[in-house]
Amino acid sequence: MTESSSPASAASLAALRQAAPVRRRRRRWVWALAAALLAAGAAWFGLKRPAQVQASTVGSAFPSAQHAQLSASGYVVAQRRAAVASKATGRLVELRVREGSEVRQGELIGRIDAADVQAALLAAQAGIRQAAGALAQAEAQRLLAQVERGNAEAEWQRAQALKAQGFLSPQAVDAAQRRADGARAGVVAAEAGIQAAQGAQAAAQAQLALQRVNLANTEIRAPFDGVVLVKNANVGDMITPFSSAGGTQGAVVTMADMGTLEVEADVSESNVAKIRIDMPVEITLDALPDARLPGSVVRIVPTVDRAKATVMTKIRFEKLDPRVLPEMSAKVTFLSQRAAEADRRAVTAVHPKTVIERDGARVVLRIGAGDVLEAVPVKTGRTLGDLLEVEGALERGQRLVLAPAPDLRPGSRVAVRP
Repeated sequence: MTESSSPASAASLAALRQAAPVRRRRRRWVWALAAALLAAGAAWFGLKRPAQVQASTVGSAFPSAQHAQLSASGYVVAQRRAAVASKATGRLVELRVREGSEVRQGELIGRIDAADVQAALLAAQAGIRQAAGALAQAEAQRLLAQVERGNAEAEWQRAQALKAQGFLSPQAVDAAQRRADGARAGVVAAEAGIQAAQGAQAAAQAQLALQRVNLANTEIRAPFDGVVLVKNANVGDMITPFSSAGGTQGAVVTMADMGTLEVEADVSESNVAKIRIDMPVEITLDALPDARLPGSVVRIVPTVDRAKATVMTKIRFEKLDPRVLPEMSAKVTFLSQRAAEADRRAVTAVHPKTVIERDGARVVLRIGAGDVLEAVPVKTGRTLGDLLEVEGALERGQRLVLAPAPDLRPGSRVAVRP
C-alpha cells in the first residue's frame, strides 16, 4: 500500500513545483498591467486638467495720460448759488417753480400771504389823499392871509396920509399899523402851515413807498438767471427767513447759475509748487467715466487746510457740458501740456505682460467660451501709464492671460486663479 502510493505522491509534488513559477509569472503580469493602467490614467488626467493662469481685462486708456503731472480729487461747484427766500414773514400761497425749472433774473418764483401789507398800502394811499387835502387847505389859508395883509397895509398907508393932513388921530394910525403887522404875521403862519402840510404829504408818500416795498418783499423773485436745484418749501408752509422756529422754512428754493460751474479740487500742499494759473488740466467725472473734459486752473486759494494739509484749487471748464451737474465727484489730472482733441478719445489698452511673441508676431491669448484660449494678433502702440495701447480684434471687458507660459497654446483649456 505504501509502495503503490509513493510514486503518485511524487508525481503530484513535481506538478506542484512546475505550476508555482507559472502562477508567480501570472501575478507579476497582472501587477504590471495594473501599473500601466494607472500610469495611463494619470497621464490622461494630467493632459485633461486645465492649466492655472492669471487673467487681465481689456480696458481703455486716454493718450493724454502721457502728459499727466499729478492728480487731485474734488467736486463740481456752482460759483453763483443762492438760497432764495422772502424778506417778509408769512404763509406761502403761491409757488411757480420746481426742481429743474429754469428761471430768469427778476422772474416771479412765489408769493407769501400779503393781505396785511395790502391793507397797509390802502391806508397809505388814503394818507396821501388826506395830506394832499391838508396842503390845499393850507395854500388857501395863505391866500386869505395875503389878501388880508394887502388890505391892512393899504389902510395903514391911508391912515398915515390922513394923519399928515391932520384928519386922523395918532391912536387910529397905531391901530392901522397893528392890523398890518397882524396881517403880515398871518401870512407867515400860513406859509408855515403850507410847509407842515408839505411835510405831512412827504411822510404819507414815504409811507406809501414803504408799503410798496413791503408788498414787493412778499414776492419771491429770481436774483439771477439759473436753475432751481432744490425746492425747500411747499404752498402752505410758514416762511420765516430770519428765524429757526419749529415748523417754519427759511429758503423757498435753492438755485444756481449753471454757467459758473467749476471744479474745486484739493491739492496736497507738497504739490502746490507744481501747479500754476492757466495750467491745462483734464477733468474726469464719475458720472461720465468715458469723457475727458478739458479745463485750466483759474484760481489757487491762498490758504492751507491744516486738517487735510491741502490747498483748494479752482478749475474752469473750457466748454461746459450740459450733463455736468453741481456736486458731481470729479478727478482732475494736471497736464504738462495741453492735450489735442484726438488725445482725449479712448483707445484700447491692455496690461503689457499680456502681449507675447509667437511665430514672429505679437499676440495675446484671449480666454474665450468654455475657458478655451484663442490667439489674437495685435499691434502695439504707446505706453499710457500702466497700460499699453493695442490695435486688434479686442473688446473692452474681455479676459486675457497675464504672462502666459511658453507651453500654453490656442485651444488649451485654462482655469483662472482668483
